[in-house]
Parts: sequence; C-alpha cells; structure tokens
Amino acid sequence: MTSYPSITFPVAVLQNGVKMTNEPPMGLKSNLIGSFGIDPICSKGWYESSTLPKIFRKMIFGLCFFHAFIQERRQFGPLGWNIQYQFNESDLRISARQLLIFIDEYPEKVPLDALNYLTGECNYGGRVTDDKDRRLMAVVLGDLYNERVYADDTYKFSPSGIYYAPKYTEYEGYIEYIKGLPQYPDPEVFGFHENAAITKNQNSTN
Repeated sequence: MTSYPSITFPVAVLQNGVKMTNEPPMGLKSNLIGSFGIDPICSKGWYESSTLPKIFRKMIFGLCFFHAFIQERRQFGPLGWNIQYQFNESDLRISARQLLIFIDEYPEKVPLDALNYLTGECNYGGRVTDDKDRRLMAVVLGDLYNERVYADDTYKFSPSGIYYAPKYTEYEGYIEYIKGLPQYPDPEVFGFHENAAITKNQNSTN
C-alpha cells in the first residue's frame, strides 16, 4: 500500500484494483494522536535520539499541534482558509526530521528563524497560494514554534489555557495529555468566536 508513484507497480493491477483514500482524523484531539503515530515520531529510538531532549520533545509537540491546528481550520470553511489546502503527513514528517537535525547541529541556540522558514514557507507553505493565508500560517506557526514553547512551562496555546506543550516527559506522557483533551474543542483555540462553531457543524453535517 502506497501513496507514492512507483514505476515498478503494474498498471493493470492499478486499473483493476480498488482505490482508497485515508482522510485525516476528525477533531484536534484525534489529529494530534494521529500526528504522534506517524513515522518517525512514533519510533522510540528516533524520538529519544536528540542531544537536547527537553527542547526537542516540546518543539515536536508544538509542531504536531501546528499540523493538527491548520488541518482543523479547514472545517470552518472560508473562516479558516480562503482556499482548502490539502496538508498531509509528508509535510509533518519532513518538518520533524529537519527539527531534529537543526537542534542537534546548533545546540547553543535553536535556529528558530531557519526552522520557521523551512516549515512555514517551504514544507507547508509550498501548498499555500493565497497571500493572506500565507500570512496567517506564518503568524500561527510563530505562536506554536518559538522559544517560549520549551523555555516557559506556563506558555499556553489558547486563551483558555487548556492547550499547551506539556512539561518534559516521555513519549507516553504526551499521549496521555492528548487523550485528556476535549473531544470537541471550542472555537477559541482557533482564535474564533464561539458562533464560528455553527458554520463548522453545518459543514460537517453537509
């Protein structure tokens, strides 16, 4: 099973086979669990390989939250994005690998400007064509991918304080925190008024 093109795959099998698509999980909580379950993040050896584990683990959580955040904003229609972009796991995968490389190569100071550029402009931003959406992505990434995420344990991702990067712990500790999040998040975590949920629920129902 693959989503990548392969010159060795028989065309006849493809034409006669059943094609299936794997949709991203519904909800911020499910999306976060799904993000932590992809390779290489779910690999214990890779997850524990950083020379600066506290910084790396909190930053990887911020990256996964960003990935879930921008996908969930699509549920709000034009309120979320002007264009419905198809962000996927490959964007998260390459960003996570770049994060590990940069943290280990620059232990004295995390090169956040370079990481934000690669993640927001190259990896995810390569799909974004609207200039206002590009600006929005840069702002959101800046809130979730910064020094305060790993330096300040009181730093919150949302006004309510429900969402934040948990204190430095093992892989299982982050999964437990995610499982304790609300199944249906309030629009405030996305920066919306609570009435925005009406549009989101109508779109989901349709």
